[in-house]
Amino acid sequence: MSFIKNLLFGGVKTSEDPTGITGDNFNNGGSNGTDDEPIVEGKFTPRTLSRFNGHDDEKIFIAIRGNVYDCTTGRQFYGPSGPYSNFAGHDASRGLALNSFELEVVPDWDGPMDDLSDLTPQQLESLDEWEQHFKNKYPVVGTLGPEQGVNETVE
Repeated sequence: MSFIKNLLFGGVKTSEDPTGITGDNFNNGGSNGTDDEPIVEGKFTPRTLSRFNGHDDEKIFIAIRGNVYDCTTGRQFYGPSGPYSNFAGHDASRGLALNSFELEVVPDWDGPMDDLSDLTPQQLESLDEWEQHFKNKYPVVGTLGPEQGVNETVE
């Protein structure tokens, strides 16, 4: 109710986590250029990353080689209806390496983590270039790792 009251009449900003995520794997910190909304930092699994797709949560996070980037400022590219929207909330490593933006190259949240071991040297070079682009343009907000019993590969 206080949210609606604050929306209609204005109100004091709270320090509540706007994403609704709590727990030991996440903490508030960092800055996204505004003082009113902290960036979530922490460890993500494919399932928790999938929430940050521009639909379920306004933020857009994309993983590349285990690092999670906040690409919210690139909404026109990665947000709903953007040319790279399939990457939002996912590990985009394989798609970027293959220069493919098709949904087929994006791993599902409940599938095994992609180790990228079958990529060619040229594909790895392409991925290196994309990774450098993301490092230069977007803040890292966490790391991507497997969810126990879901994304782990059995050896």
